[in-house]
Amino acid sequence: MTKSNALEATFDVRFYETDALGHVSNTVLAGWLEAARDPIFRLFTPTLDIKNWPLILASYQIDFHAQLFYGQPVNLKTFISRLGNSAFDVYQEVWQNEVKCASGTTTMVHFNYQEQRSEPIPDAVRAALDAHMWEGKND
Repeated sequence: MTKSNALEATFDVRFYETDALGHVSNTVLAGWLEAARDPIFRLFTPTLDIKNWPLILASYQIDFHAQLFYGQPVNLKTFISRLGNSAFDVYQEVWQNEVKCASGTTTMVHFNYQEQRSEPIPDAVRAALDAHMWEGKND
């Protein structure tokens, strides 16, 4: 089931992303998930200017449900699954050939690097994040 509030990205699996067993290496998924979070990053920093970067990664977890293979594109679906005062969770799914192959949750914090502390998420950004709230797992 596709949710209309998902942010979606499609990537081609590159040969070098496969391992000796012929499937996508588990280390590749962290990079795909990060790349698929670009639209979320742009809500905070539209130009992706790292000199004005207002986010810090607090944690991430990836669960593997099925193998991914070379030669078929993958589709990543990105949602917001929790929205706190200064922190939020990004829930993502990796699909290939209409099979959910992996899912992951990343906790991000709106962070002031000069002050070295978290800050409340601005109201306009909060509203934009809320538009992508996850309504439950896709199977």
